[in-house]
Amino acid sequence: MTPPLDLGLAPSTAGPSAGISTGPSSDAAPVPPAGLDAERSAPVAPGPRSVTPALVALALGGFAIGVTEFASMGLLPTIAGSLGVSEPTAGHLISAYALGVVVGAPALAVLGARVSRRALLIALIGLFAAGHVAGALAPDLTSLTIARFVSGLPHGAYFGVAAVVAASLVPAARRGRAIASVMLGLTVANIIGVPVATAIGQAWGWRAAFWLVAALGVVTMVGVRLVVPAVRRDASASMTQELTALSRLQVWLTLAAGVVGFGGIFAVYTYITSTLTETAGLSLGWVPLVLALFGVGMTLGTVIGGRLADWSVPRTILLGMVGIVAVMVLFTVATRHPLTAAGGVFLLGLATASTMPAMQARLMDVADGAQSLAASLSHAAGNLGNALGAWLGGVVIAAGLGYPSLGWVGGALAAAGLLVMVVAFGIDRTTRPHRSVVIARGRAVLGRSTSATDDATSKPGTR
Repeated sequence: MTPPLDLGLAPSTAGPSAGISTGPSSDAAPVPPAGLDAERSAPVAPGPRSVTPALVALALGGFAIGVTEFASMGLLPTIAGSLGVSEPTAGHLISAYALGVVVGAPALAVLGARVSRRALLIALIGLFAAGHVAGALAPDLTSLTIARFVSGLPHGAYFGVAAVVAASLVPAARRGRAIASVMLGLTVANIIGVPVATAIGQAWGWRAAFWLVAALGVVTMVGVRLVVPAVRRDASASMTQELTALSRLQVWLTLAAGVVGFGGIFAVYTYITSTLTETAGLSLGWVPLVLALFGVGMTLGTVIGGRLADWSVPRTILLGMVGIVAVMVLFTVATRHPLTAAGGVFLLGLATASTMPAMQARLMDVADGAQSLAASLSHAAGNLGNALGAWLGGVVIAAGLGYPSLGWVGGALAAAGLLVMVVAFGIDRTTRPHRSVVIARGRAVLGRSTSATDDATSKPGTR
């Protein structure tokens, strides 16, 4: 996998949390007592050369997850034939993985609250790799379905914890780009990893593709252990603290916007192959190339979205969702011609990904010390949106309204997500003093968990 694009993530000389004012030094994190393990008592400060390798290692995990999530769809016919079942029956494997994501994202984030984040990342990607080994050895559909469920469990928690770690390695003004760099692994997987894994699966059998993903997981484990700085967890971290995120209205509003808004994307993308062949008139052989444009759009959108999130999280979310609505409406017309349909697919990926880093940052801001759970829940919300969009799209197609009408469904869902965020930001304006304190506390947790020196000697306002 190629390294993430240069997003300007070199750490400042003031430390990883420079630029985040957390008040007087009395609010500093306590100095851990001697005798604790090295990861808790002696955090490693990311130096100028250590941030990029760490972000590459984190992105590699996202790359492996992206490969298995999307390549498995392309290998369904091969899997079905190998196990002697119908393709719709084999499709339950996709549902099992998505269910694992929804269940595992909150559960593992909460259970790992008191585990050092680097150790938690290694454990999560280790579970992911083990699930793929079990899948590669599965003798029948039932055991493979269980393996896919297990493989999906660490998906959301990994992305959530990796985003928190990435944001903690850089100054506050660059956290959007750091979060985006982790997500780049997922988007690049759509361009490079998925086609390669699909080709391997078709040439040597789907089990070979599973072994490939398992190997990527092992390489990620080694990379995270070697180059991701050992960071001290927040001393107040606990399962109870993580669960406090579920009591916050702003967390639920942001998650709801993600489910509904991004559900619109999947209402269109789920049926994109049939849309391109039956409406746009593309031959089946051109479909992989057009889908690669979606990956290119997502990669570019992730880079742009990371920079925009550093500019303004609320404005990026609102502008991004308006863009998704506009692209959906345009798609209803663009699908009538092969070239415009291809352009529409590219814009769909661009608009979708440009909002993702800001949505992740928003959840981390409003979580008030429960960033790992909140950030993980965003991926559970995405999978619920996947199910919602695919179901509503299927209803429209079954009603005989045609594939172009999916753009209207997607646009309506995206508009609903936009409305939810407008309400959320409106509530923010009426409770601004309290919200400012909550966001400051949330960002302070990142600073406390990665402080490179004794916080008692830090100057106020520089941590």
